[in-house]
Amino acid sequence: MTALFTIALRAIMRNKLRSSLTILGIVIGVGAVIVMISIGQGAKAFVEKQLESLGTNVLIIIPVSTTHAAARGTTGTITLTAEDTFALVKECNAVSYVSPGIRTTTQVVSGNMNWTTGVSGAGPDYQIIRNWPLKDGRFITQQDVNSMAKVCVLGQTVVTNLFGTLDPVDKWVRVKNIPFRVIGVLSAKGQSPTGQDQDDMVLMPYTTVQRKIMGVTHIGYALASSATAESRFEAIDQITSLLRQRHRLRPNEENDFSVISQVEFASAVMETSHTMSVLLGSIALVSLFVGGIGIMNIMLVSTTERTREIGIRMAVGARERDILFQFLIESTVLSSFGGIVGVIFGIFTSKLVSYYGGWPSLLSSLSIAVSFLFSNIIGIFFGYYPARKASRLNPIEALRYE
Repeated sequence: MTALFTIALRAIMRNKLRSSLTILGIVIGVGAVIVMISIGQGAKAFVEKQLESLGTNVLIIIPVSTTHAAARGTTGTITLTAEDTFALVKECNAVSYVSPGIRTTTQVVSGNMNWTTGVSGAGPDYQIIRNWPLKDGRFITQQDVNSMAKVCVLGQTVVTNLFGTLDPVDKWVRVKNIPFRVIGVLSAKGQSPTGQDQDDMVLMPYTTVQRKIMGVTHIGYALASSATAESRFEAIDQITSLLRQRHRLRPNEENDFSVISQVEFASAVMETSHTMSVLLGSIALVSLFVGGIGIMNIMLVSTTERTREIGIRMAVGARERDILFQFLIESTVLSSFGGIVGVIFGIFTSKLVSYYGGWPSLLSSLSIAVSFLFSNIIGIFFGYYPARKASRLNPIEALRYE
């Protein structure tokens, strides 16, 4: 076997340029597989992190307009009230926390700095539902809600644009010429799965946003949290039943609200991410197969060029399997060396794509090992036919070949 390996290596080195070009195909294929898988895994990990930032067991209740609701003279913007959310906590045992919500976009001013951002009204349970810790200060309390206090909690993006590196706690900002005292700063969460900056927001008691900023009595949505992930379906059923009863909807009337589970949304996003990972990996595998076809092509050319050599080896006693192993070793050496260089190329390229392109990438030892193993399988698979063809040559005809 050692002698066969030496002969195979000598044959490869005899045509350095041709061998290098053949190896290049494997290098590009293996590198592409590693880069695509790392980008796919990185995107998946990034989406998982973003979904975690939305909170756990979250249910979103939003008002919707329906034909029946419109016929009764109501619209989707006023079918949900804070009293509805209070009833959910009292009467739905599968619901642990509820926070009324209302949102508008307006300009926030501090000194000579201003920033247009989303101002959201929330209740004390908002922080628990969203699992959102504070960086500094305190969160909104029930007393703030009851008194419609002119206080606010800022997201990191707003802090950066209004205060820079200064501590904003106990300082004042103005919204529609109304002064609000900053009582806390939220920790950074980054982008949501839909690409929105979660830190670009100002939180206030929802009663304050209702009465002092927007001049309305309804809420725009409500966030709820089921007791456990498994009880979310029971919570949805209980919420639906109670709200239909409170809104006096008849059996033949459609809901004037919608309950959305964060888990279903997360599953849809993760399924999309998985599909993209499979697609990227498949495209990369095509590159690797092209490299394998290159090996087959070169080995067939090599078989033709070395027909007389094969005939001489058979004439002096080389068996059919010796010739088969010789050419298989040559193709495997080419693919293995290409695999090693391809792994290095793939790791380096993944880092470059992540650094300069801003795309998340996640390298795993499993993907590297599988890519290298697959490159060897490609070498054996595409090298077998040329090797078998070489081993089946007639020695007499091979010796006559010029």
